[in-house]
Amino acid sequence: MQQVSLDLLNKYNVAIPRYTSYPTVPFWDDTIDSEHWETMFARRFKETNEQEGISLYIHLPFCEKLCTFCGCNKRITTNHSVEEEYINVLLQEWNLYRKSMNSKPVIRELHIGGGTPTFFSPTNLQRLLQGILADSVVPEDHEFGFEGHPNNTTREHLQTLFELGFKRVSFGMQDSNPQVQEVINRIQPIENVIQVVEWAREIGYESVNLDLVYGLPLQTLARIEKTIQDAIAIRPDRIAFYSYAHVPWTSKAQRLFDESDLPEASEKMHLYQKGKELFRAAGYTDIGMDHFALPTDLMVKAHKEGTLHRNFMGYTVQQTGLLLGLGVSSISDIYYGFGQNKKTIQEYYQQINAGELAVFRGYFLSLMDQKMRQYILDIACQGKTHFHKEDLEVLRQYTFHELDELAIDDLVTWGEHGVIVTDLGKHFIRNVCKAFDLKLLSSEVQERVFSQAV
Repeated sequence: MQQVSLDLLNKYNVAIPRYTSYPTVPFWDDTIDSEHWETMFARRFKETNEQEGISLYIHLPFCEKLCTFCGCNKRITTNHSVEEEYINVLLQEWNLYRKSMNSKPVIRELHIGGGTPTFFSPTNLQRLLQGILADSVVPEDHEFGFEGHPNNTTREHLQTLFELGFKRVSFGMQDSNPQVQEVINRIQPIENVIQVVEWAREIGYESVNLDLVYGLPLQTLARIEKTIQDAIAIRPDRIAFYSYAHVPWTSKAQRLFDESDLPEASEKMHLYQKGKELFRAAGYTDIGMDHFALPTDLMVKAHKEGTLHRNFMGYTVQQTGLLLGLGVSSISDIYYGFGQNKKTIQEYYQQINAGELAVFRGYFLSLMDQKMRQYILDIACQGKTHFHKEDLEVLRQYTFHELDELAIDDLVTWGEHGVIVTDLGKHFIRNVCKAFDLKLLSSEVQERVFSQAV
C-alpha cells in the first residue's frame, strides 16, 4: 500500500465536509417553506415509490450515558418512560407524511440510528415498526439495519427486530483499550461485543458491522493495532473505520478532552494507514470513505458493479429515489431538496403535536446543484466520474484548477472527459470531492464549520 508523506498529509489535512449531502449542511437555508416541502415530497414519492421504493431513517436519540467523543444528536437519561411518548410522536409524524403519499410506500431500506436505539425495549421497538410497516409494502430484497450498543443489546432485541425483517446490524466497538474507553466514557468489555455478534449470527443476521474510531484521545499505534486485531478476530462482515471529528465548538462534551491527549495529524494518519494495512491483510475490501467489507458482503458486489450508493446513512447497496428521516434532528433527502427536523425534543414534539411537519431548515437544489451532487456521489462511490459537455464551462471555472493541483500530487488522473481517483488519492477522497463543491469553492465559509480531513 502506498504510504502518504508528511508533506502531503499536512497539505490536505484541512477543514472539509464529509459529503453525505451536497450542498453540505452549512449552506442550507435557516428556514424552509413547509408547504413547498410537502409538495416536493409528494412529487418525488409519486415519481419513485413504485419502481425504486423509498428509504427510511428513524432517529432514536436517548442514551443512558454520555460518550464524550460523540457528535450525534442525543438526550442523556436513565428514565425509560420517555420511550412511549417518543414513539407516539414518531408514528404521528409518519402519518403526516402518509397523507402526502398517493399509494402504499414500498420500504426498500430502513435504518434505525441514534442515540442508542437499543435504549428502547424490544416491545416498544416492535410497536414502532409495526405501526410503520402495517400499511406498507416490504420487497423481498429489502435492507433493514439498526445500530446496537454492545452493553445493552439483548438477544430479545436482536430476535424481535430479525422477525420484523432486519438482516443487518451495526455495533459500536470504537476502541477495545480500557484507558481509551475510560477517557471517552464508553466502558465496554470486548466480551460484550463478541456476545452480541454471536447472538446475531445464531439468529440469522446476514451482515454484522463493527464501528471503530481512530484519532481518539490516548490512542497509540500499538493500541489501535490491538483494537483492530480484536475486531478482525470477531470477523464482522463490514468494518467502518471512522476518523474522530474533533469539533468542540458544536459538541460540548468534547471540551472535556485534554487536547494534548489527541494524536497529532501525522500520528493519526499512521493509525489510519495501519488500519488499512491490517484490514486488507485480513481479506477485507476497501470500499472507500473508511469502509471495509468481506468479499462475500453485498457491499463489495455493489462496489465492483458500480451500483454502490451513498446517503445520510452512509454507503448502501440500495438506490432509492427518496430518503425520509423521522424523529428529532433527522434529515430527509427528496432529491429536489433536503430538510432537517427540529433539533430539540421539545420543539419536535410541539410541531408534530400541532399537526405540522417538524422540518425547520433545508435546501432546494438548482439544476447545477443536482449535477454537482452526482459528480460528488460518483467520486465517493466509484472513485471516478465522467464529465458532461454542458457542464464544462462551470467545471473550467471552478473545478479544473483544483484537479490540476490534485493531479500534481498524484491523487487523480483527469482530462476533459472525466477524472479517476488514484490509489494514493483514495486516502484523500474528501479532498477530491471538494473539487466539485461549487458552494464551498465560491464562498468564504469559516473553516471551523467542518472537521479536519484526517
